[in-house]
Parts: sequence; C-alpha cells; structure tokens
Amino acid sequence: MGLRIKKGDTAVVITGKNKGAKGRVLVVLPEEQRLIVEGVNKIKKHQKPNKKYAQGGIIEKEGPLHISNTMLVCPKCSKPTRIGVTLLSDGKKQRTCKKCKEVID
Repeated sequence: MGLRIKKGDTAVVITGKNKGAKGRVLVVLPEEQRLIVEGVNKIKKHQKPNKKYAQGGIIEKEGPLHISNTMLVCPKCSKPTRIGVTLLSDGKKQRTCKKCKEVID
C-alpha cells in the first residue's frame, strides 16, 4: 500500500495524547504504516554508552505514530487536509489538496 505522506512533509496529529501537535515528518515506515514526526510523541530510552552517546544514560527521542492518527498540512492553504491523487496524461501521479485543489508536489 502506498502512503501519501512523505518525508519532509508537515503533519499534524489529529488524535491521541499529542493531538494538535505539528511537525516535520522525519521517517516514514511503510511496512508498519507508521511515521516519526519531529518533536511529537517523545519517549525516553535507556542508552548504554557507545560511540554516538559516550556518556550513555536516558535520552529522549521521537517515537513512531500510526499514519491514521496524522494528517498532512497543505503548504498552500496551511490547513490539515486529505490527499487526493490525480493521474497526469503521461501516466505520472501527483498529490493534490482536497480543500484548495492545489498540487502539493
């Protein structure tokens, strides 16, 4: 199943404990239908010392959210929207905003 939210898009959380939070999509995990949004769903992880974390300890990082709990924010109208896909004459697909009918990318 192809996901319509891509890395680098702005997403808003529509349900759950982080409802209303906006952020840039850092990672998309299509097999699990999850994504990681910058600054949202912070989790604490106990980390052993390694090359990246020489000190070790408890670190905070973003956890994955299910894709159904987020919506894409349209760059043109700045509103959370559903995403439509239109087929071009040369066979390529493009994402469009369902509210303002503008092409997203």
